[in-house]
Amino acid sequence: MENEEKMMTGEESLRIISDMINRTKINIRQGSFHLLFWGWLIFACSLGQYLLAHVFNYEKHWNIWFLTIPGAVVSLVYGFVNGRKQKVHTYAGRIYMWTWLCFLPTMIILFVIMGKNLASVPAFILLFAGYPTFISGIIIKFRPLIIGGVAFWAFALLAHFGGENVAMLTTAVAMLICYLVPGYLLKRKNGHDTL
Repeated sequence: MENEEKMMTGEESLRIISDMINRTKINIRQGSFHLLFWGWLIFACSLGQYLLAHVFNYEKHWNIWFLTIPGAVVSLVYGFVNGRKQKVHTYAGRIYMWTWLCFLPTMIILFVIMGKNLASVPAFILLFAGYPTFISGIIIKFRPLIIGGVAFWAFALLAHFGGENVAMLTTAVAMLICYLVPGYLLKRKNGHDTL
């Protein structure tokens, strides 16, 4: 029995490679959900903490951050369900996913370590958020995320040197600029061929 292999033409090879690249872009664009979800959640928690502390004089204003626990569950479930639906899993997609998954234990450990000094936490959150945001922008070649990552680092310095009250508001503004703007731009590009 003769073993016959079909040779692909150069055009067919390029089409397959192009399809794989476009699928990677589409799969990563779906990550806009996480940027928007976390952007709005952290924005609400930051602004809520400021209002609880300064408008309502609530002593335990930091309790609002417990909303991030169910937020993490929602985000993980969404990622798991959509990950199972994907037909193609690419190397770039895996790097993107693991970059953000590593961010979760980093934040948990931060809260454990800084538990008695919560006033310093916003600066560290912004500092650490810059890394996966910047790397994600590099992976998907999306300049607004790269700029968002760099802006997070600048906001971290502002939060650190501005004090607790400024840090609460800085975190809210950082979420608008570094997560929500890139998230909506990424969502808008969903369905287009170029990123």
